[in-house]
Amino acid sequence: MTYTTLDYDVRDAVAWISFNRPDRFNALDPVMARELCDAANRCSSDRGVRAAVLTGSGEQAFCAGGDVAVFGEHLDSLDLLVKEITAYLHAAISRFTRMRAPLIGAVNGVAAGAGLGLVAACDLVVSAENATFTSAYTRIGLAPDGSSTYFLNRLLGPRRAMELFLTNRVLSPAEALDWGLVNRVVAADKLAEEAGALARQLAEGPTGAHGSVKRLLESAASAGLETQMELESLAIAAAGASTDGQEGIRAFLEKRTPSFTGG
Repeated sequence: MTYTTLDYDVRDAVAWISFNRPDRFNALDPVMARELCDAANRCSSDRGVRAAVLTGSGEQAFCAGGDVAVFGEHLDSLDLLVKEITAYLHAAISRFTRMRAPLIGAVNGVAAGAGLGLVAACDLVVSAENATFTSAYTRIGLAPDGSSTYFLNRLLGPRRAMELFLTNRVLSPAEALDWGLVNRVVAADKLAEEAGALARQLAEGPTGAHGSVKRLLESAASAGLETQMELESLAIAAAGASTDGQEGIRAFLEKRTPSFTGG
Protein backbone atom coordinates (compact mmCIF):
# COMPACT_ATOMS: atom_id res chain seq x y z
CA MET A 1 0.00 0.00 0.00
CA THR A 2 1.19 3.51 -0.83
CA TYR A 3 0.73 6.00 2.00
CA THR A 4 0.27 9.76 1.70
CA THR A 5 0.99 10.75 5.33
CA LEU A 6 3.48 8.03 6.34
CA ASP A 7 6.64 6.45 5.04
CA TYR A 8 6.87 2.68 5.57
CA ASP A 9 9.90 0.58 4.75
CA VAL A 10 11.27 -2.76 5.95
CA ARG A 11 15.05 -3.17 5.98
CA ASP A 12 17.01 -5.97 7.63
CA ALA A 13 13.90 -7.24 9.45
CA VAL A 14 13.24 -3.72 10.85
CA ALA A 15 10.09 -1.80 9.88
CA TRP A 16 10.66 1.95 9.71
CA ILE A 17 7.46 3.99 10.12
CA SER A 18 7.80 7.74 9.76
CA PHE A 19 5.06 10.35 10.12
CA ASN A 20 5.29 12.49 7.00
CA ARG A 21 3.38 15.73 7.46
CA PRO A 22 6.30 17.93 8.53
CA ASP A 23 4.54 21.13 7.45
CA ARG A 24 1.85 20.32 10.05
CA PHE A 25 4.27 19.12 12.73
CA ASN A 26 3.33 15.55 11.79
CA ALA A 27 -0.08 16.09 13.37
CA LEU A 28 -2.75 13.41 13.07
CA ASP A 29 -5.67 13.86 10.71
CA PRO A 30 -8.14 11.13 9.69
CA VAL A 31 -5.96 9.97 6.80
CA MET A 32 -2.84 9.61 8.95
CA ALA A 33 -4.80 7.76 11.64
CA ARG A 34 -6.11 5.26 9.08
CA GLU A 35 -2.68 4.83 7.53
CA LEU A 36 -1.03 4.35 10.93
CA CYS A 37 -3.56 1.63 11.71
CA ASP A 38 -2.78 -0.09 8.41
CA ALA A 39 0.97 0.14 9.06
CA ALA A 40 0.50 -1.34 12.53
CA ASN A 41 -1.51 -4.20 11.06
CA ARG A 42 1.24 -4.85 8.52
CA CYS A 43 3.91 -4.87 11.24
CA SER A 44 1.97 -7.22 13.48
CA SER A 45 1.14 -9.62 10.63
CA ASP A 46 4.54 -9.74 8.92
CA ARG A 47 6.61 -12.51 10.52
CA GLY A 48 9.64 -11.04 8.80
CA VAL A 49 9.39 -7.88 10.92
CA ARG A 50 11.35 -8.50 14.11
CA ALA A 51 11.65 -4.89 15.32
CA ALA A 52 10.09 -1.57 14.34
CA VAL A 53 11.02 2.11 14.62
CA LEU A 54 8.43 4.90 14.85
CA THR A 55 9.67 8.42 14.13
CA GLY A 56 8.77 11.71 12.46
CA SER A 57 10.01 13.39 9.32
CA GLY A 58 11.67 16.79 9.43
CA GLU A 59 13.54 18.33 12.33
CA GLN A 60 10.72 19.93 14.30
CA ALA A 61 8.29 17.26 15.38
CA PHE A 62 7.84 13.60 16.14
CA CYS A 63 4.06 14.05 16.28
CA ALA A 64 2.22 17.10 17.60
CA GLY A 65 -0.96 15.15 18.35
CA GLY A 66 -4.27 15.81 16.64
CA ASP A 67 -4.36 18.40 13.87
CA VAL A 68 -6.13 21.25 15.66
CA ALA A 69 -6.59 23.15 12.39
CA VAL A 70 -8.63 20.22 11.06
CA PHE A 71 -10.59 20.20 14.33
CA GLY A 72 -11.39 23.86 13.80
CA GLU A 73 -12.79 23.13 10.34
CA HIS A 74 -15.24 20.58 11.77
CA LEU A 75 -16.43 22.12 15.03
CA ASP A 76 -20.06 21.25 14.29
CA SER A 77 -19.22 17.56 13.92
CA LEU A 78 -16.08 17.38 16.03
CA ASP A 79 -17.35 14.50 18.14
CA LEU A 80 -17.70 12.32 15.02
CA LEU A 81 -14.31 13.38 13.67
CA VAL A 82 -12.55 12.63 16.95
CA LYS A 83 -14.26 9.26 17.24
CA GLU A 84 -13.07 8.36 13.74
CA ILE A 85 -9.47 9.42 14.43
CA THR A 86 -9.27 7.72 17.81
CA ALA A 87 -10.82 4.49 16.48
CA TYR A 88 -7.92 4.09 14.04
CA LEU A 89 -5.27 5.51 16.39
CA HIS A 90 -6.26 3.27 19.28
CA ALA A 91 -6.43 0.20 17.04
CA ALA A 92 -2.90 1.01 15.84
CA ILE A 93 -1.59 1.32 19.40
CA SER A 94 -3.26 -1.95 20.35
CA ARG A 95 -1.61 -3.73 17.41
CA PHE A 96 1.81 -2.27 18.23
CA THR A 97 1.44 -3.28 21.89
CA ARG A 98 0.32 -6.84 21.13
CA MET A 99 2.76 -7.62 18.31
CA ARG A 100 5.86 -9.72 18.97
CA ALA A 101 8.33 -7.24 17.52
CA PRO A 102 9.56 -4.51 19.90
CA LEU A 103 8.60 -0.96 18.89
CA ILE A 104 11.27 1.73 19.30
CA GLY A 105 10.26 5.38 19.40
CA ALA A 106 12.85 7.68 17.82
CA VAL A 107 11.70 11.10 19.01
CA ASN A 108 13.13 13.78 16.72
CA GLY A 109 11.25 16.84 18.00
CA VAL A 110 7.94 17.83 19.60
CA ALA A 111 5.90 14.97 21.04
CA ALA A 112 2.59 16.44 22.16
CA GLY A 113 -0.91 15.17 22.79
CA ALA A 114 -1.39 11.85 21.02
CA GLY A 115 2.27 12.08 20.04
CA LEU A 116 3.14 11.84 23.73
CA GLY A 117 0.80 8.88 24.04
CA LEU A 118 2.55 7.15 21.15
CA VAL A 119 5.92 7.72 22.82
CA ALA A 120 4.60 6.18 26.02
CA ALA A 121 3.19 3.21 24.08
CA CYS A 122 6.57 2.35 22.53
CA ASP A 123 8.57 -0.44 24.12
CA LEU A 124 11.84 1.52 24.12
CA VAL A 125 12.44 5.20 23.34
CA VAL A 126 15.47 7.07 22.04
CA SER A 127 15.18 10.86 22.20
CA ALA A 128 17.07 13.53 20.32
CA GLU A 129 18.54 16.33 22.42
CA ASN A 130 16.13 18.82 20.83
CA ALA A 131 12.93 16.89 21.57
CA THR A 132 10.20 18.10 23.93
CA PHE A 133 7.38 16.21 25.61
CA THR A 134 4.03 17.66 26.68
CA SER A 135 0.40 16.65 27.10
CA ALA A 136 -1.25 19.89 25.85
CA TYR A 137 -4.80 18.49 25.93
CA THR A 138 -6.26 20.58 28.74
CA ARG A 139 -4.54 23.68 27.36
CA ILE A 140 -7.24 23.72 24.67
CA GLY A 141 -10.00 22.22 26.79
CA LEU A 142 -9.69 18.63 25.62
CA ALA A 143 -9.26 15.31 27.44
CA PRO A 144 -6.36 12.89 26.86
CA ASP A 145 -6.45 10.08 24.32
CA GLY A 146 -3.97 7.91 22.41
CA SER A 147 -3.41 5.55 25.37
CA SER A 148 -1.68 8.32 27.31
CA THR A 149 -3.67 7.88 30.54
CA TYR A 150 -2.91 4.14 30.46
CA PHE A 151 0.80 4.16 29.71
CA LEU A 152 1.86 7.41 31.37
CA ASN A 153 0.20 6.39 34.62
CA ARG A 154 2.17 3.13 34.54
CA LEU A 155 5.47 4.66 33.46
CA LEU A 156 5.52 7.80 35.57
CA GLY A 157 3.14 7.08 38.43
CA PRO A 158 -0.14 8.87 39.10
CA ARG A 159 1.32 12.05 40.60
CA ARG A 160 3.59 12.85 37.67
CA ALA A 161 1.01 11.79 35.11
CA MET A 162 -1.54 14.04 36.78
CA GLU A 163 0.92 16.94 36.71
CA LEU A 164 1.53 16.52 32.99
CA PHE A 165 -2.18 16.41 32.18
CA LEU A 166 -3.28 19.26 34.48
CA THR A 167 -0.40 21.72 34.03
CA ASN A 168 0.75 20.85 30.50
CA ARG A 169 4.33 20.97 31.72
CA VAL A 170 6.90 20.63 28.93
CA LEU A 171 9.59 18.05 29.68
CA SER A 172 13.08 18.35 28.26
CA PRO A 173 14.85 15.18 27.11
CA ALA A 174 16.88 15.18 30.33
CA GLU A 175 13.71 15.39 32.41
CA ALA A 176 12.02 12.71 30.29
CA LEU A 177 15.03 10.45 30.91
CA ASP A 178 14.97 11.16 34.64
CA TRP A 179 11.22 10.49 34.83
CA GLY A 180 11.53 7.18 32.96
CA LEU A 181 9.66 8.26 29.83
CA VAL A 182 12.66 7.62 27.54
CA ASN A 183 15.58 5.20 27.68
CA ARG A 184 18.37 7.32 26.26
CA VAL A 185 19.11 10.76 24.84
CA VAL A 186 21.39 11.28 21.85
CA ALA A 187 22.52 14.09 19.58
CA ALA A 188 19.91 14.96 16.96
CA ASP A 189 22.19 13.98 14.09
CA LYS A 190 22.76 10.56 15.68
CA LEU A 191 19.10 9.70 16.35
CA ALA A 192 18.46 7.51 13.30
CA GLU A 193 21.81 5.79 13.71
CA GLU A 194 21.23 5.01 17.39
CA ALA A 195 17.63 3.90 16.91
CA GLY A 196 18.65 1.78 13.93
CA ALA A 197 21.44 0.07 15.86
CA LEU A 198 19.08 -0.73 18.73
CA ALA A 199 16.43 -2.01 16.32
CA ARG A 200 18.91 -4.28 14.52
CA GLN A 201 20.12 -5.63 17.87
CA LEU A 202 16.56 -6.52 18.81
CA ALA A 203 15.77 -7.89 15.34
CA GLU A 204 18.61 -10.38 15.75
CA GLY A 205 17.17 -11.61 19.04
CA PRO A 206 14.49 -14.18 19.96
CA THR A 207 11.39 -12.40 18.66
CA GLY A 208 8.97 -14.80 20.34
CA ALA A 209 10.61 -14.24 23.72
CA HIS A 210 10.49 -10.49 23.15
CA GLY A 211 6.76 -10.80 22.51
CA SER A 212 6.37 -12.76 25.74
CA VAL A 213 8.17 -10.03 27.68
CA LYS A 214 5.77 -7.43 26.23
CA ARG A 215 2.70 -9.48 27.14
CA LEU A 216 3.91 -10.30 30.64
CA LEU A 217 4.81 -6.72 31.52
CA GLU A 218 1.44 -5.53 30.20
CA SER A 219 -0.48 -8.01 32.34
CA ALA A 220 1.68 -7.51 35.45
CA ALA A 221 -0.02 -4.29 36.55
CA SER A 222 -3.48 -5.85 36.81
CA ALA A 223 -2.99 -9.59 37.38
CA GLY A 224 -2.70 -11.07 40.85
CA LEU A 225 0.51 -12.82 41.90
CA GLU A 226 -0.63 -16.37 41.20
CA THR A 227 -2.21 -15.40 37.88
CA GLN A 228 0.94 -13.61 36.78
CA MET A 229 3.15 -16.53 37.80
CA GLU A 230 0.93 -18.89 35.80
CA LEU A 231 1.28 -16.62 32.77
CA GLU A 232 5.05 -16.68 33.29
CA SER A 233 5.00 -20.47 33.49
CA LEU A 234 3.06 -20.78 30.23
CA ALA A 235 5.31 -18.25 28.49
CA ILE A 236 8.62 -19.85 29.45
CA ALA A 237 7.29 -23.32 28.59
CA ALA A 238 6.24 -22.11 25.14
CA ALA A 239 9.60 -20.38 24.68
CA GLY A 240 11.45 -23.53 25.67
CA ALA A 241 9.60 -25.47 22.99
CA SER A 242 10.30 -22.87 20.31
CA THR A 243 13.08 -22.97 17.75
CA ASP A 244 14.79 -19.94 19.27
CA GLY A 245 14.47 -21.24 22.82
CA GLN A 246 16.12 -24.52 21.94
CA GLU A 247 18.81 -22.75 19.90
CA GLY A 248 19.54 -20.50 22.87
CA ILE A 249 19.95 -23.46 25.22
CA ARG A 250 22.20 -25.33 22.79
CA ALA A 251 24.33 -22.22 22.23
CA PHE A 252 24.71 -21.71 25.98
CA LEU A 253 25.82 -25.29 26.51
CA GLU A 254 28.16 -25.16 23.51
CA LYS A 255 29.58 -21.80 24.66
CA ARG A 256 28.78 -20.01 21.39
CA THR A 257 26.63 -17.04 20.30
CA PRO A 258 23.10 -18.15 19.48
CA SER A 259 21.68 -17.63 15.99
CA PHE A 260 18.04 -16.70 16.44
CA THR A 261 15.60 -16.80 13.53
CA GLY A 262 12.45 -15.50 15.19
CA GLY A 263 10.91 -18.97 15.35
